[in-house]
Amino acid sequence: MGKRTVHVSDFSGKVLRSADEVVRVVVLEHPDLVAGPVQLEAEPTEVESIDDAALDVAVVEIHEGGDDGEPRRVVLTASEFDALATDVPMAQLLRTAERVRPAKTTRKTERVDYGTLAHAGKPHRGRVTEEEARLVRDHLDEINKRLADEGVRQIDPTDPEHLARYGFPTPA
Repeated sequence: MGKRTVHVSDFSGKVLRSADEVVRVVVLEHPDLVAGPVQLEAEPTEVESIDDAALDVAVVEIHEGGDDGEPRRVVLTASEFDALATDVPMAQLLRTAERVRPAKTTRKTERVDYGTLAHAGKPHRGRVTEEEARLVRDHLDEINKRLADEGVRQIDPTDPEHLARYGFPTPA
């Protein structure tokens, strides 16, 4: 049994003959768009006029009261925006204006505390602290159950590497 995908234009409801003639239109902003961007499918002839209908617009953010609050985003025609510059032409003003640097995003990786029952015994490259070793020795069954549930290797007190790493007593 095979599967067949039929593409239908979201604009006209017409069945599109082949997947090659499907044009994907992603709507980023629209007054009726409530839950973020959406995608629509159309045939090429249905979207030919989009470029002709495009407006020259300026998209600006208005930051009031410092950088604490959320900015307002406003879309206006480029000519309306240009008219705001009365001293110097807008084109010149935009060339000489201060550049906005994107906010630096710092990725903080949360440090795992292996000296807690929730993380003791998990494989890691760092040195095993005395607290982690004590937790592993005192709660081996509980820790091995957690490790098994997480799909991670379990601790074997007879394994020479685990014996040395967690300070298990040497078997007689």
